[in-house]
Amino acid sequence: MFHKIKNVHPISDFKLSVQFSEGVTKVYDMKPLFEKLPAFRRLQEAPALFACASVDTGGYGIVWDDELDLSCDELWENGTVVQTPFDGLIAFSDATELWGLNESTLRKAISYGKLVNGIDVCKFGKQWVVSIDAMKREYGTASK
Repeated sequence: MFHKIKNVHPISDFKLSVQFSEGVTKVYDMKPLFEKLPAFRRLQEAPALFACASVDTGGYGIVWDDELDLSCDELWENGTVVQTPFDGLIAFSDATELWGLNESTLRKAISYGKLVNGIDVCKFGKQWVVSIDAMKREYGTASK
């Protein structure tokens, strides 16, 4: 499965909180990279640069500038899973991409009662979210 990043937030002690599109949050410790890869020492020497971490276009990694980036695979494989109140919830847009469906398919599943509003899905403002467990129950394992 290919992992995509939704959000990244620099936190204390040169760690990153990384939210993945499949509803998992991991904390990635940058300090080992400072020793392994000298280019990353710039982040240690310039905490303001470290604080500028952002998700690259498409969610395939995070970037600081034109010279420093980390792939989503590195962050996924070497990050530590942390529990959040939002674990297991994903946006309809992410669910449709991961399962290869159309958003109208999920909306119809709600109207037909396959996905139950308030249990399997919920709308926040204009955004629908769905539980990963409900997606697996109704559509099997994600295709991507």
